[in-house]
Amino acid sequence: MSQSVLEVQGLGKCFFSFPRERYRFMSWIGINRHAPAEHWALADVSFRLEPGEAVGVIGENAAGKSTLLKLITGTLRPTRGHIWTRGNIAAILELGMGFNPEFTGRRNAYHAAGLLGLSRSESMGVLPGICEFSELGAYFDRPVRTYSSGMQMRLAFAVATARRPDILIVDEALSVGDAYFQHKCMQRIRSFRDDGTTLLFVSHSQDAVRMLCSRGMLLQAGRLVMDADMASVIDYYRASLVKKCEQNAPGDPGSRMDAMLPGLPGRHQKTVLSRDTVDTLEVQLVSATGEIRSGEEMTIRVRASFTQDYPDPHVGIGLRNRLGMIIYEANTYTLGCPARPVGAFDVLTAEFTFQCDFYPDTYELMIGLADTGYGRDAFARSLFFDQSYLVFEVLAGPETGWSGLCNIRPRVSLI
Repeated sequence: MSQSVLEVQGLGKCFFSFPRERYRFMSWIGINRHAPAEHWALADVSFRLEPGEAVGVIGENAAGKSTLLKLITGTLRPTRGHIWTRGNIAAILELGMGFNPEFTGRRNAYHAAGLLGLSRSESMGVLPGICEFSELGAYFDRPVRTYSSGMQMRLAFAVATARRPDILIVDEALSVGDAYFQHKCMQRIRSFRDDGTTLLFVSHSQDAVRMLCSRGMLLQAGRLVMDADMASVIDYYRASLVKKCEQNAPGDPGSRMDAMLPGLPGRHQKTVLSRDTVDTLEVQLVSATGEIRSGEEMTIRVRASFTQDYPDPHVGIGLRNRLGMIIYEANTYTLGCPARPVGAFDVLTAEFTFQCDFYPDTYELMIGLADTGYGRDAFARSLFFDQSYLVFEVLAGPETGWSGLCNIRPRVSLI
């Protein structure tokens, strides 16, 4: 066996359903008169995790994400395939899983620590830290049935991370609770990751997985369809969602996802959503000096021509920092900019001019083209969508007395 902390080979999980429960019982004793219906929640999944890796697992609902984590943690048994692990595993899956609602938080924490492999004395030793981190106060000695979902998450996370595990598995549980404690949990996760813990993180928050994880895995219908760097996986996933929505739209002309469009900058495996409707696309970053400097005005100019007529075309941009956090995202429709129809091979130019009050660093530009806006931020057709059209650098400007993400330009006074 390799020295990977986690290795999964040919993993599959099938759930069987019978028309009558008695048929299920009969199958247990070898009488199979009625074949059950099969549903493969996971099929032929294989991957390896190395020490210290941070891997995000994304996918739509019913893609198999939670099933995968339950198989790894042993709460489900696989139908086929094998799982090998090295070191201790801490997992935060379903809220309240394993907690007795009639027991106090303290007693549940003690028993849960024992299930994590701690001895009796070790379990007693970590209780003060669990109580302190969870910040449950007097509720720590009250029955768990009196807890809100956010309080259960606090207790579950504090128990699972009472000591640094070799592998930390986190499901969507962190989406519950107040923003303050979510930030506190993220800080502990980052600390564990930096100290060598392998992280397997499932979340619908693409910003969260981009900030925490360098590698991503995309599950679709129980199969692992992509295993690559996190940014590329999110690009592919978001483009596939746009494609799916557009295919369900009336009169949809069909779309494709290209591994790489000729002439466009970006990663080697960048995913771009296109409809064979954009003939040319040119993006320029314009400033007075030719350099993008913090505190100075800049313009993002997008020029596009199309291969057919469109009655209401719109242009969108998005900006991310190096951690994947969206700084700004909008389009000509949501900004109330009047559009004009375009004919085949007509050129449409959109300019977004703003004060570049970003901290000196590298940033990522998203570009989108769509037709016929309606509602708050929806379009009848998506024509082009690139999650990472280009990366640009903002240089230091004349104002240097601040740090952070952006310059809020406060008015300061001492009274």
